[in-house]
Amino acid sequence: MSLRYALLGLLADEPASGYDLARTFEISLQRWAWHARHSQIYPELNKLADEGLIDVVDEGARGRRTYAITDSGRTELREWLIHPPTAPLVRNESVLRLFLLNTLDTADRKVLLRGYQREASEAGADIENIIERFDLQPDSDNQPWFGRLAAEYGRRTYAAQLAWSTWAQDQLQAWEQDHPRT
Repeated sequence: MSLRYALLGLLADEPASGYDLARTFEISLQRWAWHARHSQIYPELNKLADEGLIDVVDEGARGRRTYAITDSGRTELREWLIHPPTAPLVRNESVLRLFLLNTLDTADRKVLLRGYQREASEAGADIENIIERFDLQPDSDNQPWFGRLAAEYGRRTYAAQLAWSTWAQDQLQAWEQDHPRT
């Protein structure tokens, strides 16, 4: 369901084609916020158009359509943004792996936890580069500033994941000492 709102939000910034939207997902959103494939984006654009939430504002070469959000689309996007679900559904593959950690042997548990630590360190470094670019960029239309807020969320999330992964490895080591193999 969030793909719908991601598309509305992107179109609220400026009209775009399905290709342009797919590129935005690929370049800006895929790693940090939301993944969507062409095969998901185009059917969702058709649904949004059928519901009157977006309009086709231009048709170019080879049937390329440019979409823009309608007033109804802005209203729906606003409602979604300001009324988050009270019990959101979570699909977090990383946390699911942690719930199933007991199915691995000790060496594999360590590999998994070190992987979380490496991911946090690498992603943290990447987000620092993004933040540096935001901080060097003039704030002409407020867009970079809001992107900076999202980037800061990422910075703090990966810092927390890095701290957690160190703690988790210490916990695993302590558990292993208390539960020697028999």
